[in-house]
Amino acid sequence: MFAYHRGQLHCERVPLADIAAQVGTPAYVYSRTRIEENYSHIVQAFAELDPLICYAVKANSNLAVLALLRDLGSGFDVVSGGELYRVMYIGADPARVAFAGAGKTEHELIYALDCNVGEINVESAQELDVLEQLASQRGQATRVALRVNPGVDPHTHHHISTGHAGSKFGIDLDQVPRVLEQAAQYKHARVQGLHIHIGSQIPNPTPLVEAVRKLLDLVEDAQRIGIAVEGLDIGGGFPVAYREDETFATVQDFARAVKPLLKNSGLTMRIEPGRRIVADAGILLCQVQFVKHSAGRRIAVTDAGMNTLIRPALYDAYHNIVPLHCPQADEPLRAATSNELTDIAGPICESSDYLGRERALPELERGDVLAVMNAGAYSATMASNYNSRPRPPEVLIEKDTYRIIRRRETWDDLLATELA
Repeated sequence: MFAYHRGQLHCERVPLADIAAQVGTPAYVYSRTRIEENYSHIVQAFAELDPLICYAVKANSNLAVLALLRDLGSGFDVVSGGELYRVMYIGADPARVAFAGAGKTEHELIYALDCNVGEINVESAQELDVLEQLASQRGQATRVALRVNPGVDPHTHHHISTGHAGSKFGIDLDQVPRVLEQAAQYKHARVQGLHIHIGSQIPNPTPLVEAVRKLLDLVEDAQRIGIAVEGLDIGGGFPVAYREDETFATVQDFARAVKPLLKNSGLTMRIEPGRRIVADAGILLCQVQFVKHSAGRRIAVTDAGMNTLIRPALYDAYHNIVPLHCPQADEPLRAATSNELTDIAGPICESSDYLGRERALPELERGDVLAVMNAGAYSATMASNYNSRPRPPEVLIEKDTYRIIRRRETWDDLLATELA
């Protein structure tokens, strides 16, 4: 959905230079068509298992994006009361919402009970006990899935790995039987499912298959205790290629790998894709403010930094960066380059504030606009007002038109909740 036409970078049929000129920079821009296609690919890949797809709201929580996915038939995976509030606001079916997260407050659990969400994914024995007390006080039964830490290394970056031993997430595998015995005594917090999410950017299906096998063994343990497990939530983590030379397993590969395990299990199934649906559907536009040289390096300082895209500073993550104007560009996103590599820096007063280092880019001048690719996930949702900078707007492209789906913050917005 992002490609050069006659030297101008477009999203669908809209020149991105038009967005930069009319909306300003920095700005997040999303392709509706790419979101729809990515969601459809997951549906088709897993069709034989007929899972409930619960989009992971943390990836991109804009109301327009959530409403689009609701209309496509998606459920939602939320990890806070605020995310639950968002999906309730856009009219999501609460029965198609799973509430996860390792540190739910009592207030959040009560709100989940008020909403009557489809499933609460419990991550500790103590959380299960608190939930039973809260539900009992209300005389309300609620469906629960135990989040299991299967002790599987997903072979991804350690900051986005969640299924290994020692992780804060889930209940260790050897502790699950005891928690199941505890759950068997409860009348209100009813364990009816098991849940895993071993990490993000999982490069191939092997770790997921290993984790699913361990879950299926636990299903048998639960039955012996008298708990009838009805469903499995196998999480998400399907990878996205951020570099042009990266190769990962496809969603179809993951589906083919787990089908033999789950096809005849009699269990319902949930999956929680987030990044895979929205990452490559979005970009971040930024404008070059100044170009300078230091110690033999060319540095282009832009108006977007770690406050608008923290992944490079937080994870040392890579995002392709391309100019909007490149007369010699060809398909898909290859730009004519100079012989001098460029560091793309942000305006934040931190030494780690770079969007990319040593990038092959054309000669840049003040006022040039760049597109930071694959910024549809974990960009706007992780943005901050650090250095008292207003957060950028979000724009949704729909074929040959666009609309602003979140306005640019103002300086007044920065002060709106404060008292002097």
